[in-house]
Amino acid sequence: MASVTFKNNPVTLIGSEVKVGDKAPNFSVLANDLSEVTLANSEGKVRLISVIPSIDTGVCDQQTRRFNEEAAGLPNVQVYTVSVDLPFAQKRWCAAAGIENIETVSDHRDLSFGNAFGVAIEELRLLARSVFVIDSNDVVTYVEYVSEATSHPNYEAAIEAAKAAK
Repeated sequence: MASVTFKNNPVTLIGSEVKVGDKAPNFSVLANDLSEVTLANSEGKVRLISVIPSIDTGVCDQQTRRFNEEAAGLPNVQVYTVSVDLPFAQKRWCAAAGIENIETVSDHRDLSFGNAFGVAIEELRLLARSVFVIDSNDVVTYVEYVSEATSHPNYEAAIEAAKAAK
């Protein structure tokens, strides 16, 4: 499993670590209108999945805004931001921040995404900061488990991976 710290303290990730070349695991999260979102919702598209601990924190805010900006230049790429924030909080934040190019989804209900991708933090019931790119055939082409949850991911590498995926 990936080794991750939160504010420099080691945390335990539960679930299955995902690696490049793996078939992407399915998941079930909630959209802002409480409808279910699964991997199949974006079938046939490249997906860039940005995972954050909480939308209401500085780095998470910046990460979500950055991928929202980048998404405008990524045709046929579905960009999701996943956190355990309630869908209502995500919707409020997106409205206030003017987020229109990505979809925020909540893993609050049962940590389906967190367990499927190995990013659920056992001690905090949050998700570890990470980024995944999944191609249109549901194969994982890029994985970054950010080693310190309060640090930024490698935005450029993730964007390039999304552009290169078919």
